[in-house]
Amino acid sequence: MVVATTHLLDRLPEVRGQLIPDAPMAPLTWFRVGGPAEILFRPADADDLADFFRNCPADVPVTIVGVGSNLLVRDGGVRGVVIRLGKGFSDVEVLDGARVKAGTAALDMAVARTAMEAGVAGLEFFRGIPGSIGGALRMNGGAYEKETKDVLIEAYGVTRAGEQVTLSRAEMGYSYRHSSVSSDIFFTAALFQGKPGERSDIEKRMNEITERRETSQPIRTRTGGSTFKNPDGHKSWQLIDAAGCRGLKRGGAQVSEKHCNFLINVSDATAADIEDLGEDVRRRVKETSGVTLEWEIRRIGVREAGEPS
Repeated sequence: MVVATTHLLDRLPEVRGQLIPDAPMAPLTWFRVGGPAEILFRPADADDLADFFRNCPADVPVTIVGVGSNLLVRDGGVRGVVIRLGKGFSDVEVLDGARVKAGTAALDMAVARTAMEAGVAGLEFFRGIPGSIGGALRMNGGAYEKETKDVLIEAYGVTRAGEQVTLSRAEMGYSYRHSSVSSDIFFTAALFQGKPGERSDIEKRMNEITERRETSQPIRTRTGGSTFKNPDGHKSWQLIDAAGCRGLKRGGAQVSEKHCNFLINVSDATAADIEDLGEDVRRRVKETSGVTLEWEIRRIGVREAGEPS
């Protein structure tokens, strides 16, 4: 297990937010598994984050996480500094021209609801994404025939060198569940383009999305959301089902019987249980269909104490 050393904490700059050594990560993920962060940093705002990067030694590993909805933290924990954006990055503001600006810690569903309340249509699909805006930006999050790239005007971030930058939609380099933006840029906010609409119509659409999710997905379980990306010409859940993996178990982890592209922590699973189950599913799908599934869930950290990063 990764344990913070006084030496690392002493090497880090002073911040206005919080630096927490040996911070539990399991409570910060929807799977509720995983080891601790060597250091957890909760910046006060974008300026605090930029100041930290400008003064943080370049050899210190840095990992940024959101609300933990599509994240698996391995049992050995995460070396270096884990950054979790909080209150200072969660504002959602409706601007003129049916535009919506949101911090990257804002929940996707909160953005959809704020837009609805202001009569801004076009962002309803965010109601169907379980996570925060930061993840949607990084992964080109989408649901129900629409993706982040369809509504993004520009994204704001901070580089590992501490420079605050603005990226256009074109500069995000979007493709299916992917952005080509360097991992050394950490997103802080985004500006979206909606369109004027009737609140009642927008609310109806959001309710339809909610009903579809609740009917088809195990949303009230300890899960990481959609586990694998859909390969070209296929749907992952169909390949998994055809491979006989619906309900498959390993330790305390199980492939959901309701939607088999979801893995569930059903009984005190470890992160290794979940990851190994996912790899078992990938192997079986490859054997039965010839298709290689690609993880959509982000996996970070080390499996065991003492293991190299």
